[in-house]
Amino acid sequence: MWYWFFKFVVVGPFALAVYRPAWHGREHLPRTGPFVLAANHTSMIEPAFVSLGVPRRVVFVAKRKYYDGRGPKGRVLGWFLTAIGQVPIDVDSAQTAAPALATASRILQEGGVWAVFPEGTRSPDGRMFRGRTGCMRVALPLGVPVIPVALTGARGGGPWWTWRHGRSRLTVTYLEPFDTSPWADRADDPAAWREATDDLMARIRAVTGQDYVERHATPEEIGRRDAHDS
Repeated sequence: MWYWFFKFVVVGPFALAVYRPAWHGREHLPRTGPFVLAANHTSMIEPAFVSLGVPRRVVFVAKRKYYDGRGPKGRVLGWFLTAIGQVPIDVDSAQTAAPALATASRILQEGGVWAVFPEGTRSPDGRMFRGRTGCMRVALPLGVPVIPVALTGARGGGPWWTWRHGRSRLTVTYLEPFDTSPWADRADDPAAWREATDDLMARIRAVTGQDYVERHATPEEIGRRDAHDS
C-alpha cells in the first residue's frame, strides 16, 4: 500500500511538477514477468525517476546507512525506505552483500522487478566508474531480462525553472534488453559476471556519454562527494 501511495500520490506528482522529466524507451519494459533495471548513478534523485517510468512495483536496494540514520530526518528516511519495501545492502563487502542479492533473486523468482545501480554508489564526479558484478551474479543464473537504463541531466540538474540558467532536463532512457546469451552457459562463473557487467556499463555509457574510470570509486572520493553534499 505504501509503495503505491508514495509513488502516485506523494513523489510522482511532486517530481512531475518540479522536474518535468522525460522518459524514453518504455516500450522496452516487459509487461509481465521478472526483469532487472540496471542504471548509471550520478544523483540521489535518480531512483525516484527510474521507478516512476515503470508501471509496476520496482524494488531498489539502498545502502544500510540510510536505514540507520539518527535524528528525525534519519528516522523518517529509514521508515520511508522500509515502508516502500526497499532492501538494505552493505556494498563494501561481497560477503555482506550476499543476503541482499539473495533477496533480489527471490524478488525476481516471484516475478518482480529489481532495480540496481551497478556502480554501487553515486559517481563522485559525474564520470562512470566500473560496475560491480552483483547484477549479473543474480540475473545470469535466473535467465531474466536485464534492461539498461541511461540517466542524463540529473547531476547538477534542478527544477524546470532553472533550465534557462544552463541546467539540463532529467531524462531516463530504457534501452533494449541487454543480450546475456553469450554468458548463458557460464552463469555461475565470476569471470562471466565481470565480462557481462563491463559490456552492460559500456551499453549505458554509449548513451550517457560519460567518461569512464576502470575502477571503483575510492572511499576518499566518496568522502569528498558527501562532504560537498552536506
